[in-house]
Amino acid sequence: MQQGRTGPLHVADLADVERPPIIMVPGLDGTALLFYRQLPLLAKAFDVVVFPLPDDSRATMSGLVEGLHRLINELSDRGAILVGESFGGALSMSTALAHPDDVRGLVIVNSFPWWPDRGQLWVAPRLLRVLPWGAMPVVRAFTESRLHSSHALDEDLAEFHTRSRAIGREGYIRRLEILWDYDIRSRLRSMCPPTLFLGADEDRLVPSVYWAHYMADRVPRSDVTILKGYGHICLVNHDLDLLDHLAPWWATATTL
Repeated sequence: MQQGRTGPLHVADLADVERPPIIMVPGLDGTALLFYRQLPLLAKAFDVVVFPLPDDSRATMSGLVEGLHRLINELSDRGAILVGESFGGALSMSTALAHPDDVRGLVIVNSFPWWPDRGQLWVAPRLLRVLPWGAMPVVRAFTESRLHSSHALDEDLAEFHTRSRAIGREGYIRRLEILWDYDIRSRLRSMCPPTLFLGADEDRLVPSVYWAHYMADRVPRSDVTILKGYGHICLVNHDLDLLDHLAPWWATATTL
């Protein structure tokens, strides 16, 4: 939301500046709760909504794409910017490929066009099906060094753990299984919307910087920004303002 002369202005009221809404698409957690820090920051300039992913063991990538596409059409007849983190980046790019006329822009955070560690994708869902779901907070505590930025505050981590309790087991496992068949490498040159790839240089889960450059080399109308000093789960960090990167990129993208 943006403040106007006589009160709040929503993006729908600003047709003259061609500023579509933003839809935040979460990663494997699926809850969209981890966007809590970025939502008020982005709302200074845009209307922002989230797209929580279903806790559904039968979900498919095509089904998620169509669900996201329906939300775009509900919000605007001029399309939307999709901001996707990790798995959400994969879903956002898949939606842009399936519905190029309705995705006005893409911001892809620590994501990938394909998951090369096939052994990990085979083992992880099977392991999680036998692991008590209540043990996941303990598992996350041991994997923090791979997930978070080295300078994350204790309160950032505490909030992450609190919000992560809402992650549904079936949806989380199913999203890992969906990645087995996900591969858009050969389709990157067909990506139409202006795209900003953000890669964190301390990401120890995904080689985000490598994939950001890989995709930008193939996607037309794309740019890369390296998030220096950040890990894979960076949007919860106290000192990262996504608007600082998104606003100037979008201003440039709409003038080209």
